[in-house]
Amino acid sequence: MFLGRNKFVEEGERCLRDVVEEFLDCEFEELEIKIPKDISKEQLIEAFCQYVEDDYYEWLKDNFKSFFEHGVPGWEWIREQIRA
Repeated sequence: MFLGRNKFVEEGERCLRDVVEEFLDCEFEELEIKIPKDISKEQLIEAFCQYVEDDYYEWLKDNFKSFFEHGVPGWEWIREQIRA
């Protein structure tokens, strides 16, 4: 559940980090990438999550502006999207 900029309910945050960990494990294995010894896996996951969350928030803001026509919602168009 999204509570504001980069604020997720604890369960959602844990779920995101689990997904990121699994994703990174697969990608690193496929690309044969090794994490340097001075960086823990948890640190890497947290840094990547912060990066993704920041980008995600910007993506949400951009899409909100487009979807709601910069504060002047086209309700008929939105109804069409709901029916689609």
